Amino acid sequence: MDQALLLINNNLPHEKFIVYWRSDQCYQCLYQTLVISDQRIERASDVTVVDTRHPMTLQINATSGKTELCRIHYRFREFGNYSLWVKTNHSSTKDVTCEIIINQNPGYTNLPIVIAFFIYVAIFILLSLGSFLFRLTTVQNWLCKQINPAETDRLINSELGSPNRADLSQDAHYATWNNVPQRLRSLDTFRGLSLIIMVFVNYGGGGYWFFKHQSWNGLTIADLVFPWFVFIMGTSIHLSVNAMLRKGNSRWKLFWKVLWRSIQLFLIGLFVINENYCRGPLSWSDIRIMGVLQRLSLTYLVVSVLELLFTKPLPDLMPQSRTCFLLQDVVSYWPQWLIILVLEAVWLCLTFLLPVPGCPTGYLGPGGIGDFGKYPNCTGGAAGYIDRIVLSEDHIYQHPSSNVVYKTKMPYDPEGILGTINSVVMAFLGLQAGKILVFYKNQHKQVLVRFFTWSVFMGVISAILTKCSTNEGFIPVNKNLWSISYVTTLSSFAFFLLMLIYFLVDVKRVWMGGPFFYPGMNSILVYVGHEVFESYFPFKWKMQDNQSHGQHLTQNLVATSIWVLIAYILYKKRIFWKI
Repeated sequence: MDQALLLINNNLPHEKFIVYWRSDQCYQCLYQTLVISDQRIERASDVTVVDTRHPMTLQINATSGKTELCRIHYRFREFGNYSLWVKTNHSSTKDVTCEIIINQNPGYTNLPIVIAFFIYVAIFILLSLGSFLFRLTTVQNWLCKQINPAETDRLINSELGSPNRADLSQDAHYATWNNVPQRLRSLDTFRGLSLIIMVFVNYGGGGYWFFKHQSWNGLTIADLVFPWFVFIMGTSIHLSVNAMLRKGNSRWKLFWKVLWRSIQLFLIGLFVINENYCRGPLSWSDIRIMGVLQRLSLTYLVVSVLELLFTKPLPDLMPQSRTCFLLQDVVSYWPQWLIILVLEAVWLCLTFLLPVPGCPTGYLGPGGIGDFGKYPNCTGGAAGYIDRIVLSEDHIYQHPSSNVVYKTKMPYDPEGILGTINSVVMAFLGLQAGKILVFYKNQHKQVLVRFFTWSVFMGVISAILTKCSTNEGFIPVNKNLWSISYVTTLSSFAFFLLMLIYFLVDVKRVWMGGPFFYPGMNSILVYVGHEVFESYFPFKWKMQDNQSHGQHLTQNLVATSIWVLIAYILYKKRIFWKI
């Protein structure tokens, strides 16, 4: 996958040349040798494979004198067959031209995504239509006539008591929903949406490059979900702590619960979901110390402690006539904001001022062949250096996403120590969303306006930091570094997306949050389960064609859908795994 065939044709008289290539995705990279071609000789070595994920530049240099003969920019398509013709014009033997000809048209490799999309849309429409029809009184009466009434009553009475017919109506359905006003379905829906995309991406995303993490700067779909999960965790922390403090729970008792939960999350990530577990028994000599759950545990601990130290329980109904009520949800928590700003100052100082041996101070690049190969061993700058010093190279991630494009040789952990600071900042911004929901409870317009305002505010900060570019800004958006611009950009998206889900699910109630609501209610179980059982049937099976996007996509979507179904069944059984 992600490859095409390229036949090199040398029509130059008495001239050998070297074909170099560089991907557009590789910022300021050295050219890499693709093939060395002899004159007018067709050899197997003149047939090579090229990458199709991004456009690339081919540069043809003469082997004698290393002079550039020609250069061509092209976007190859997956599974295509191409020919590169290098020849001279008839009028001048010194005027060399490059031309790419399509020998065999590539297939439309995105077709499986289109088919899958329409299949899921059809399933959604059928389920929605079925749910609507089943709530109609006439349909329910017809169903009752088709079933033995005595047997039906016996089953209802034995399992559910003796409800009357009104309990099955649409009004009763919404009444049941309203019986739990303290829990916002939009939060679990948002969490479930992030989790399901995360599961699909971890299972392979159909083998498509845009469902994999970005090599360095920039964003793909895979880079969105983890920060959103951290964001909504922060939102839930505020709602949970506020509710428990209102009930009279002591802060000290809550702290021990928070600490124990953080330890559990860290240990599960360390011993159960460790990236080396599929290679055999874990070894203390090379176990990866940091990871997704480890970062979640540390983030959860820091943000929860901040809440327990400074938050004050708020009543159910907040007065709306207080002075400065417009910013009360921010001003009332100024000690928390001060600590967060100090933490961010620490991240900035370490990132841009910490001396790293052999690397320029403040380096944010990937190393390898990036920056024209000047700093091959400087992957991640200060972030990578701190992990190597504190954790040692053997205990951090050995195959970062930068390996593929930038050919980096140094291990680098995208869930490392320094980036955890900005993970705390991301969760704290989610905490702010929780404060808005508490301060403006049942004031839907106020909540929506503030979510939108925060989204715009974070977006403006991102635009300034990045200069609205991928690589040219002051601080580029980078998931590997968890740069502050990455946090502000993803929090901007998160506020906006939460605003939409809140409007549809909790305000207008035109959507119940399905199917994302159910995995959102059992997020730890789904995340741990999908990692542990990843290689077991029916989540994975042997494919007939390992190079087929269609087969990969089918396998990954089936596996992800099974976890949604498991979460739905557990929800109906009222089984929830809480740590």
